[in-house]
Amino acid sequence: MMFLNKNKNKNKNKNKNKNKIFCIGRNKTGTTSLEQVLQSFNYKLGSQEKAEFLLNDWAKRDFSKIINLCKSADAFQDIPFSNDFTFQALDTAFPNSKFILTIRNSAEEWYESHVRFHTKLIGKNRLPTADDLKAFSYRYKGWLWEEEMLVYNIDETTLYNKDIYIQHYYNHNARVIEYFRCRKNDLLVLNIGSPLAMRSLCDFLGVDFLGQEFPHLNQSS
Repeated sequence: MMFLNKNKNKNKNKNKNKNKIFCIGRNKTGTTSLEQVLQSFNYKLGSQEKAEFLLNDWAKRDFSKIINLCKSADAFQDIPFSNDFTFQALDTAFPNSKFILTIRNSAEEWYESHVRFHTKLIGKNRLPTADDLKAFSYRYKGWLWEEEMLVYNIDETTLYNKDIYIQHYYNHNARVIEYFRCRKNDLLVLNIGSPLAMRSLCDFLGVDFLGQEFPHLNQSS
């Protein structure tokens, strides 16, 4: 296995004039692992904390603060970048950017990972309830509930409804692929579990492939 950090100096000069990179796959599709890989390629990652505090700006489709945040670094991932409408706004604001849509082997696999992650995070050894999410302090008290409600368009009765979540996953991926269908050089659809994932990423970003392998971080199981 080639450790990622051994390649930092190798690619340092190549990345002086980097385009923005936006990781727009839904959460629980390997975004944390992708973040580490991009850091190993000497891309500066934006603050996830600051980005997640802009959830309600995204919900109002006000992208001014999100765009301003994107001036602070080279690459960004997770909410609100993984949400619909954000990638369209950023494509306009930052021409020639690169977009990476991370996916899982199936929508069912993604859904189960999402549910396991929340169950583990809340820590009650059962599927969380709406009240659990409203009482949980992440970023601020109730942020997790707001995120589920705003992103997946659910309420207390439909929280973790499998059909709703899986349809959301399909719709998000389909919208991204349709948007970039005539711009193959601007979008990479990436399953980090694929044996060819790292080579595909390196080719997409113009980084030397030296046998590196993807780390597998923040796994729910």
